[in-house]
Formats: sequence, structure tokens, C-alpha cells
Amino acid sequence: MGLFTMPSLGSDMEAGTLAEWLVKPGDHVSRGDVVAVVETQKGAIEIECFEAGIVDELRAEVGAEVPVGAPLALILAPGEERPVESAPELPTPHRLASRPVSPPPPQGSGSIAASPAARVRARELGIELAGLSGSGPGGAILLADVAPPAPIVPPGPVAATPGPRATAQTEMRRAIAAAMTRAKREIPHFYLSATMDVQPARDWLDARNAGRPPDGRLLLGALFVRAVVLAAQKVPVMNGHYRDDAFHPASGVNVGVAVALRGGGLVAPALIAADRLDLAGTMAGMRDLVMRARAGRLRGSEMSEGTMTVSSLGETGAEAMAGVIFPPQVALVGIGAPQLRPWVVAGEIVPRQVVTVTVSADHRVSDGRQAARFLATFEQQIATPEGL
Repeated sequence: MGLFTMPSLGSDMEAGTLAEWLVKPGDHVSRGDVVAVVETQKGAIEIECFEAGIVDELRAEVGAEVPVGAPLALILAPGEERPVESAPELPTPHRLASRPVSPPPPQGSGSIAASPAARVRARELGIELAGLSGSGPGGAILLADVAPPAPIVPPGPVAATPGPRATAQTEMRRAIAAAMTRAKREIPHFYLSATMDVQPARDWLDARNAGRPPDGRLLLGALFVRAVVLAAQKVPVMNGHYRDDAFHPASGVNVGVAVALRGGGLVAPALIAADRLDLAGTMAGMRDLVMRARAGRLRGSEMSEGTMTVSSLGETGAEAMAGVIFPPQVALVGIGAPQLRPWVVAGEIVPRQVVTVTVSADHRVSDGRQAARFLATFEQQIATPEGL
């Protein structure tokens, strides 16, 4: 027998709201199957099952706010009988606003392609998904297609009441503020930076991408993520979790990738088992994460199992960034936008593309020498992109 409980999807999470069941009693489930959707302050997250068996009982209703660790469902092994126990009290919908929570959609509604967050919002507003046009991949209905546009605030002292989208953004900002405040308060950060030549990586990418369609090209960001993964393998003290007053090194590298969401907010889902991916697999995994993050279709494991994080400013922007570590991780790599600078190569001053890479590290676990080794390893990897 196994109780499927509300997982922790972030160090600052205390409870989540059950938005949708994707299974029913009698269904067979395998480890890794997505069985439910939970709404948190950072959006809708798909929750996986970590036990194989048969769903015997759902112990929480859609719309219920369920504390982390509280039972969601009872899963029995094949042939196992339910033990004799008193009937559980199902967590029922807890009203956080004036809107009632509608019952889950009928079985036939699953044929409409829509993100979990869009389904929840449509139920809250009493909108039929069949009457909406989707702007997501393959015409999928996204949250932005359901939520009404933000109201226009007229000039003068009177402000309009925020709509659902504004409320969601406010909640996300509160969640980010709480997590970052805790991180800066509890983690003794230190920072180490290095500016390095990425012209060889640029030239290699241009040659490799020549003649390829857009969806077959590699981006510089994929090279950065791959170099971080390889550096983490060489300097394992930067890769893991700090819990219960001790560092727990990770057996693999689940690299978090910071994703800016349309309309505001930030999430950093993990590319699970990134150390087992080649460069093309890393690029494909990053594209998939970004698409699902913006469609509200991230999985619980991606939000809770990251072992270190990369945050890149992309192709344009500031030269450097010192980020805040996502607890319980112990390091974050901030990568500034590439800059064209005069650089000394073989005794000659030439124009080169360079980037500034900054490691934010937990001083309880590592020190400047280890962070310097990490940066040096990263630079070695990015200087030989054909080996990534």
C-alpha cells in the first residue's frame, strides 16, 4: 500500500491547491505517470506518481488546498487489499477568493488541447474551452487565451481592480520574494566572476548551423548549459543540496534553467539527468522546458529535483549577473550577455565575443578555490565546443 501525498515543489511551499485529477479509482499507474495537476504560487504543476499500482481511492477533492505531505490518493499493489481503517476525511475546497470552485470537467473535455492552468481558469470563470481559440503549440489553449486582458487604468487617482492575470502575477512575485528573501537570509553567498572568450564557440556554432532549419540549430545557451553540466561533474561540491546542516552531493546533474515567463515572473525547472544528454539532447530538452513552462505544463520533479541552476541573460543585456541561489541548492551560475571587446590572442589585440560568468556559491559548502576550479573547467569546455 502506498499513500500518494502532496509533494513539496519548492523550499517555500507549504500547501498546494488540487486543480485537476488525471486518474480515477481503478486506473493502473506506473512510476512517473502524471496523475494530478496542482496550482501553486508559481503556476500549475503536473504531479507524477512515484509508485506503480492501482488507484484505490482519491483522498482530496478538486479545489482543495492540501498541505505538503498530506494524503492525495491511496495506491495499492496488484492483488493487494485495502486495510481496514476509518474513513478518511477528504480535504475539501478551501475558498481563497469569492469565486466557487466548479466540479471537474466531464470526461469528453479531455479531447480539447489545453494547459492545466487554462482548464482551471476556465472552470473558475465558467467558460467553455470549446468556444476558445488557442495560441499555443498545435492550437492548444493557454492561460492567456482564457484570462481576460488586464484592465486599462484611467488617468487619475482611481485604479481599476486587478484581474485574474494580475492576481496570478502578484502571487508569483510574492512566492519569488519569499524564496529569495529566505535564500539571502540563510545562505552565506559568495561570488566569483571570470570574463572569457567565446569566439571559438560562436564560430563553431555558425559552421554547425549553416543550412539547417531553425528547429535544428543549436543556440549558444545550450553550449553554456552543457559546459556547466561538465564542470559540475568535475567539481561535485557545487552540485547538490544543503539540508539538515549538511551537504548532500547529487549523484547526477539536474541542471535548473531559469525561464522568464511571458507577462512577468520566473521559474527554474530542472533538465533532469542533464549529465546523460549530449549537446543536441540538451538543446531539445531546453526548448521543451521553455515551451512547457510558458504553457503551464511543468512537472513536479522538474520543480523540486534541481541540483544547481543556470541563469543566462541571453544575447542582449547586461554584461554580468550575480544571482541568488535557489535553496536547497548550493550554487547558481549567472551568464551575462555576450559583448564585443578587444582581446589579446597570440599577442595580438583583436575583436572577440566575450562573456562574464559569475558563480554564486554557498560558503557553508565550498570556497573560492573550488569556485575558481569550476569557472576554469567551464572555460576549458566552452573553448572546445566540438567536445561538448
